[in-house]
Amino acid sequence: MRNTDIPRELSPSPTTGRSSLGTKVASTVGVAAAMAMGMGLASPAQADTGSHERGPDPTEQALEASSGPFDTDSDSVSSLVSGFGGGTIYYPEDTSEGDFGAVALAPGYTASSTSYGSLAERIASHGFVVFAFDTNTRFDQPNSRGDQMESALEYLVEDSDVTDRIDENRQAVSGHSMGGGGTLAAADDNPDLQAAVPLTPWHLQKSWGGMQVPTMIIGAENDSVASVSSHSIPFYESLPGYGLEKAYAEVSGASHFAPNSNDDTVAKYSIAWLKRFVDNDARYDQFLCPPPDSGGFFGELSDYRDSCPTD
Repeated sequence: MRNTDIPRELSPSPTTGRSSLGTKVASTVGVAAAMAMGMGLASPAQADTGSHERGPDPTEQALEASSGPFDTDSDSVSSLVSGFGGGTIYYPEDTSEGDFGAVALAPGYTASSTSYGSLAERIASHGFVVFAFDTNTRFDQPNSRGDQMESALEYLVEDSDVTDRIDENRQAVSGHSMGGGGTLAAADDNPDLQAAVPLTPWHLQKSWGGMQVPTMIIGAENDSVASVSSHSIPFYESLPGYGLEKAYAEVSGASHFAPNSNDDTVAKYSIAWLKRFVDNDARYDQFLCPPPDSGGFFGELSDYRDSCPTD
């Protein structure tokens, strides 16, 4: 499949008033967390201190492997479902360890969900239910993709054929390019989410100072479509400097289309962040804090910035 996710520079300015999942994501834990936030105690994700460990103790080799410890299956979703354009759900077959967190994965501009099937399946194999969905049209802008991401999560948790495998209190969003911009928009709109992982994101809005969801932005050093100097780095630097867990991982030598190719480094850090904040699994701290090496000539990361999640 051709990598044709090339944004239009004359795309509309960001708008406000996006739809929200509201109580669809909120839970008793989420409400308590929101009250705690009002007292300046913790973000919603930080407030849920219970661990939801799934799978064996992680290793570097396991995260870099093409698949994780869970065998997976998939389920197709019709494009006739309202709110987005259909897609494919990837999920672990074995539920003996309990239910799983839910992740909505949005495509980039002009791209199809099938471009991200390998990445979605890889994440699912580490213990998540992942919905790689299609947008209503391939030309939808980032905020529209964020709205559709919320609808996709709602469908996944409430109406899909795999709802019985999902813990509705543990939800996350991810997406590529304009889907990465939509990831920022959806997370900004829904503080009850547990994690956000924008992948080489593109958005005209550069400031995300109200973000409350733990966010890892993954950029690509040689991105010529959404250059890190104009997108990923400004996005990261705009995130709150206090009270928010955040990280920026820049993949060395990579292009804008690294997420389409199931890049090992993109997958590794996406999974580690989701495991740490969706599952509250402290076993994954080792891959995030102390921060990994970056900037070396042969290293996998050309830049890494973070709040260090175990501080």
